[in-house]
Amino acid sequence: MPIVAQSTETTDWVSRFADEVIEESERRAPGKPVVVASGLSPSGPIHLGNLREVMTPHLVADEIRRRGYQVRHLISWDDYDRYRKVPAGVPGVDETWAEHIGKPLTSVPAPKGSAYPNWAEHFKAAMIQSLAELGVEFDGISQTEQYTSGVYREQILHAMRHRGDIDAILAQYRTKKAPAKKQQQKPVDEAELEAAEGSGAAAEDDGSSGSAGYFPYKPYCGYCEKDLTTVTSYDDDSTELTYSCTSCGFSETVRLNEFNRGKLVWKVDWPMRWAYEGVIFEPSGVDHSSPGSSFQVGGQIVGIFGGKQPIGPMYAFVGISGMAKMSSSKGGVPTPADALQIMEPQLLRWLYARRRPNQSFKVAFDQEIQRLYDEWDRLEAKVADGTALPADVAAHSRAVRTASGELPRTPRPLPYRTLASVADITAGHEDQALRILSDLDPANPLASLDEARPRYDKAEAWINTHVPADQRTIVRDEPDTELLKSLDEQGRESLRLLLDGLAGNWSLDGLTHLVYGVPKVQAGFSADATPKELPPEIKTSQRSFFALLYQLLVSRDTGPRLPTLLLAVGQERVRHLLGA
Repeated sequence: MPIVAQSTETTDWVSRFADEVIEESERRAPGKPVVVASGLSPSGPIHLGNLREVMTPHLVADEIRRRGYQVRHLISWDDYDRYRKVPAGVPGVDETWAEHIGKPLTSVPAPKGSAYPNWAEHFKAAMIQSLAELGVEFDGISQTEQYTSGVYREQILHAMRHRGDIDAILAQYRTKKAPAKKQQQKPVDEAELEAAEGSGAAAEDDGSSGSAGYFPYKPYCGYCEKDLTTVTSYDDDSTELTYSCTSCGFSETVRLNEFNRGKLVWKVDWPMRWAYEGVIFEPSGVDHSSPGSSFQVGGQIVGIFGGKQPIGPMYAFVGISGMAKMSSSKGGVPTPADALQIMEPQLLRWLYARRRPNQSFKVAFDQEIQRLYDEWDRLEAKVADGTALPADVAAHSRAVRTASGELPRTPRPLPYRTLASVADITAGHEDQALRILSDLDPANPLASLDEARPRYDKAEAWINTHVPADQRTIVRDEPDTELLKSLDEQGRESLRLLLDGLAGNWSLDGLTHLVYGVPKVQAGFSADATPKELPPEIKTSQRSFFALLYQLLVSRDTGPRLPTLLLAVGQERVRHLLGA
């Protein structure tokens, strides 16, 4: 049973596109399932920019499902694309893979040690697993299977018969390009991940143009398997085609109505599929949407195949913060699997749902992830008490559930920054982590660490893979006697006030009140005094007091939030380190 949709909000981009897609689908194919599409090239790790290619139509398709319509979300795996280059930093891959450049991705060996039969399947597998975690339902289509089984044979023959028309359209956009300027490569953590990288985007080959004329079809060589071929003759009546390979010198003559070892060039292949599948909605990245690019040219070529161009919003880049600190994605850009290692699926879905496709955003792998989780938890609270704005409610709903139901969630979603601090301090000791987390709310303690999972596991993974060793928290074993001896009377009094209040305030809220209250009491104010009731210098006193505690506990000026740190260290050890 589909979930009954709430009223459409004009501020919600997903609902607006759903309205448009439903209307267009009923106009083009009344009574048939609505078809939305994505294309992914498994030419290497499929990154978080590529994920926007999937999440944009997924969110629209899911909204349409919620309204009770049948929808097909197609993901075309462009695994019959040519292998263009050896990606840097992929484990199990060395320079010998360069010998496979020009072959279909499914004919390239998988990285050493892989459990998968070829290059394409190796990189598809990780993405398929991530999409399952994210609740993305789709129909996967292998372009290798489509082409090699002859599914597109009639479309190929049609394109060859109309090669003059295709060439005339492409000729409108062919210009002599100026030499590209060499650009300095950005650090990974500053780079923007282009969402449309792959999916044929980089292979803007118009077709085979030799002495025999233009052809929109590229055979893969029957000897070396590479696409470095040129069609030298073709007969429309017999479909007899002759080609030669510039890589190995091999040539042969085949009948195209029986031949299944080649493919249409990208700018023809894409619109052919729009027509063949009846695609109503497929977004494209900024490179596809510029004048003369694949999406624009495809809008004209699709008519040759009797189809229409889909509704296709342009989507912006996805940025990354903190990638330089990553250790989990060796030498490469971060993938959805990398993000899901440190954040729950709901949070990652929310990042893609809350921004319109033409708005860029960043996925955080640094300290910013803690602020992001704080923002998410505040939104959850507002949704629960009915104070969230309609657009925020819609984005939240799309993050936590699909038309099929709720995504699995953490039973007790404790603050991410608290969990990260506990994971940092306890260094993998689950019994200590449970002790500390149970003390956060003594009136309602955790019975098991499983109540805080998977969020706790995500926070622990973030600490272990993205926080540099010099920023990890190491609690002192023995008191800093030199520092304790050097304290003036005010410093010693601040420690006495804290120690006197530990037992009666041993909870997260109680310790928060205590550590902020000590400087207030020393200055002659009530510990309950609000900032408006206090002079500005109290903030300076608080910072100095906090720095003193950090030095005495962890030998640094900063660290995890003090209430969490105190709970983690434990009363007895705190008293020992503060010279009780």
